[in-house]
Amino acid sequence: MESKTIKINRRSANITEGKSRAPNRSMYYGMGYEEGDFGKPMIGVANGHSTITPCNSGLQKLADAAVAAIEAAGGNAQIFGTPTISDGMAMGTEGMKYSLVSREVISDCIETCVQGQWMDGVVVVGGCDKNMPGGMMGMLRANVPAIYVYGGTILPGYYKDQELNIVSVFEAVGQNAAGNLSDEDLKQIEQRAIPGTGSCGGMYTANTMSSAFEALGLSLPYSSTMANPHDEKMNSAQESARVLIEAVKKDIKPRDIVTKEALENAVAVIMATGGSTNAVLHFLAIAHAAGVEWSIDDFERVRRKVPVLCDLKPSGKYLAVDLHKAGGIPQVMKILLKAGLLHGDCLTITGKTVAETLKDIPDAPRADQDVIRPIDKPMYAEGHLAILKGNLSPEGAVAKITGLKNPVITGPARVFDDEQSALKAILDGKIVAGDVMVLRYLGPKGGPGMPEMLAPTGALIGAGLGESVGLITDGRFSGGTWGMVVGHVAPEAAAGGNIALVHEGDSITIDARQLLLQVNIDDAELAKRRANWKAPLPRYMRGVQAKFAFNASSASKGAVLDDY
Repeated sequence: MESKTIKINRRSANITEGKSRAPNRSMYYGMGYEEGDFGKPMIGVANGHSTITPCNSGLQKLADAAVAAIEAAGGNAQIFGTPTISDGMAMGTEGMKYSLVSREVISDCIETCVQGQWMDGVVVVGGCDKNMPGGMMGMLRANVPAIYVYGGTILPGYYKDQELNIVSVFEAVGQNAAGNLSDEDLKQIEQRAIPGTGSCGGMYTANTMSSAFEALGLSLPYSSTMANPHDEKMNSAQESARVLIEAVKKDIKPRDIVTKEALENAVAVIMATGGSTNAVLHFLAIAHAAGVEWSIDDFERVRRKVPVLCDLKPSGKYLAVDLHKAGGIPQVMKILLKAGLLHGDCLTITGKTVAETLKDIPDAPRADQDVIRPIDKPMYAEGHLAILKGNLSPEGAVAKITGLKNPVITGPARVFDDEQSALKAILDGKIVAGDVMVLRYLGPKGGPGMPEMLAPTGALIGAGLGESVGLITDGRFSGGTWGMVVGHVAPEAAAGGNIALVHEGDSITIDARQLLLQVNIDDAELAKRRANWKAPLPRYMRGVQAKFAFNASSASKGAVLDDY
C-alpha cells in the first residue's frame, strides 16, 4: 500500500529542522499532534463560515468535510477563519461601503495565515460575493497549491406560484412605492425570497465568480452551480480536498494555472453565462495578484467574440440551480471549446488540461432544456459586459447591455452625491422617463469602498423605469442589477474625474452600440468647471475605510490596494 506521507516541497520543514525544532514542535504537540504528524503536509482550511448571512451559514459542513478528507489523504488540516460582509443585508446602508473592503481583508487573512504558518497548501471555503475574489487573490498571493470550494447557490423561494430570489425583494420595494404591489404582498415576498442557506440564486456576483473559478481551473467541474443544501456539495468539498493533496504532491500552484489564456477562458464563461458587472472589477484584481498582464480593454476584446449562451437572471429567466440541471459550466465550456473560444491546453488543479477535463461532455446542449443555448442560436451574438468610454469615462466604465430594447439614451442629468437621496427621489416619483441619474462620490476612494447600487436600480425596475431611465455611477452594481445602467466610471469623482463636473440638467448620452459615455458639453466648459472644483474631504479619517480610501487604485485597475 502506498504511504500517505508526502515528502516533496515541504514548506513546513522548519518544524523538524534547525535550532528552533523543539519550541516549534512543542506548539503543535499542544494541539494534539503526534511524532508521525510532522512528516505530513500542513493544509490550511480558510473557513468563511458565519451566521451573518445565508451565503455563509451553510459553510461549516463543507469545511468539516474538507478537514476529514485532508486527514484521510495523509495531511494535517489547519483551520482559520475569514470574515464576510453580506451585500444583500448591507445594501443601501453605510455598511455596504465595507463590502469591497472585505475583499482585501479576506485576501490579507489568507495570505497572512498561509505564509505566516508556512502551510503547504490551502482549501478556501467561501460563499458571499467578496469571499470569492478575496479568496482567489489570497490563494494567488500565497502561491502554494490551492483549491476553491464554493459554498453553493441557494434554492429559490416561492409566493403565489412565482419563483423568488433576493432581487425580487428590491424590485418589490419599487413596485410597492409605485402603488403596484400591496403591503401584504411585499411582506410575503420579503419573508419567502430566501428559503435557506446558499448564495443569491441568479447569475449574480457569487455564482458568476464561482463559475469563472471553475473555468479558470481552480475549482472542480460542476462545483460552481451546486446548491448548498444538497449532499453533492459536501461530496464535492471532500473531493476538492483529495485533489488538493494530489496537487501538493505534484507541486501545482495557482500561478501555474492562472495564465492570460486561463483568464480568457474565465472571462469567456462570464460572457457566455451573462455574469455580473462585478466580475470586471474582480478579475482585474485577480490578474494583478497573479502577476498577469490584463487590462479593462481585454474584457471588450473577449466580449466581441463570445456570445451569450445562457438564459439566466437577472435579465433572463433561470437560476443557477437550473443551469446545473442543464449541464452546468462543463457544458457551457464544451460548447465554447468546440467553437474555438476556449484554450483547451490550460492546466487545471486536477493536473488535467481543460480539454482533457471536458472530453466526455457532449459538444452541444441537451434538446430537452433551454437554459443553455446552442452556439448557433445564442441569446445574444456578442457578450453583455461592455466597456464604455468617452469624456465621462476616459479610463472606461462597465455596462450590462443585454436584455435592453434600446441601448441608447440621451437625457438630462439628475445629479446625486449619495445613494440615499437618489433612492428617495425614485420612491417619491421625482425621476421620470428620459432622465439620466448621476450617482457620484461613490467610487473606491469616494465612497469609500465603491458600494453597490441595487436599492436605486431595483427601485427603478419596480417603478417600471428600468429601460427608460439611465443611471451612471462611479460606484458598483449588484450582480442582480439590469437596465440602462453604467458603473465603475473612471476616473471617479473623488479623484477629479469628469463625473464630478456634471451639473443638474446637463445632457448625457449613454450609447451601448457605440460604447460611448459622455456629457454633451464642450472641453472649454469642462475646463472652466474643473478650475472651480475642489476635492471633498475624506469621509473617514481612521480605520479600515481610511486605509482603503488612501490606497485604492482606480476601478479601471481593479481598485486594488497594492498597485505601487
